[in-house]
Amino acid sequence: MAESGNLSAILKKKGELVMEDTPIPQPGKNEVQLQMQAVGICGSDVHYWVHGNIGDFIVKKPIILGHEGSGIVSAVGEGVTHLKVGDRVAIEPGLPCRMCKHCKQGRYNLCADMEFCATPPTDGNLRRYYCHAADFCYKLPDNVSLEEGALLEPLAVGVHACRRAGVYLGSHVLVCGAGPIGLVTLLTAKAMGAAEVAITDLEQGRLDMAKKLGANHCIKVDSRDPQVMAKKIEEAFGEQPDITIECSGAEPSVQTGIFATASGGCIVLVGLGAPTATIPIVNAAVREVDIRGIFRYANCYPTALAMIASGKVDPKPLITHHFPLAKSIDAFEVSKTGAGGAIKVMIHCNE
Repeated sequence: MAESGNLSAILKKKGELVMEDTPIPQPGKNEVQLQMQAVGICGSDVHYWVHGNIGDFIVKKPIILGHEGSGIVSAVGEGVTHLKVGDRVAIEPGLPCRMCKHCKQGRYNLCADMEFCATPPTDGNLRRYYCHAADFCYKLPDNVSLEEGALLEPLAVGVHACRRAGVYLGSHVLVCGAGPIGLVTLLTAKAMGAAEVAITDLEQGRLDMAKKLGANHCIKVDSRDPQVMAKKIEEAFGEQPDITIECSGAEPSVQTGIFATASGGCIVLVGLGAPTATIPIVNAAVREVDIRGIFRYANCYPTALAMIASGKVDPKPLITHHFPLAKSIDAFEVSKTGAGGAIKVMIHCNE
């Protein structure tokens, strides 16, 4: 029988976020029960709260939010041998079917039957207790904190983006958008050997953070003309970048990214904006600029964890605000408005 006393952040419907107790789940076969510790607020969490949907993923019934999480194993289900009670873990929030063509090819992020935390109709992990498949929980070494464990989720996006982009030793990389995903992409590109990374944004505060994190060029977006911005980017580098990773989803930024990328280069679209967009497709085609998409990540958590554990990447400066679980609604307001220069808002479920 499930026990009560599991404070959870529940999105009842568009615009209605409440804190309520839910039953404490018990682990099934090959699962672990986790006492949740740190959960970061993602832009998608805020989008579901404010708009009630992201594309075809629509909030049709109450859903628990949260997918950037870490926890401590509090119970172990049948068949779990690699984790024990007390282990600190990071949680990869997507569970694929493991049986389809994409799963068997290792591209499980494309699985049509993926169950992903806090993507309707699947509940997330912003609560005190949560159960998850043990093989998608990654034990944290002693030198990696639970907050850093929660940051593995956005960092995995940066890893996947840089892999899809083909970032290589000595490359010149443009990152469009200095939000949390743009900043982890900056960190990842530098760790993967990029010689120079430039980053663009509308907000000076975010560019200042990017500079602290190692950006070589921080370019404020002060024109909606993509060719004007592309020229500024070229002047900053001294040449066009080999690779562009677009993290804002804004149409003018996508246009800028295409114009800015060197002939024969690649632009990866990470940010998701409007369902359709006008882009300079002929310019990309005749210059053989490859346009690639990414969707979440696959097989990236071990790399992201190794990057932090080895000291190659320090994502902790991204965390600007901290809240206890009971104050989650306040945390969401800060994340939505960006108050106080908020970048990554972290909720502590054990407080």
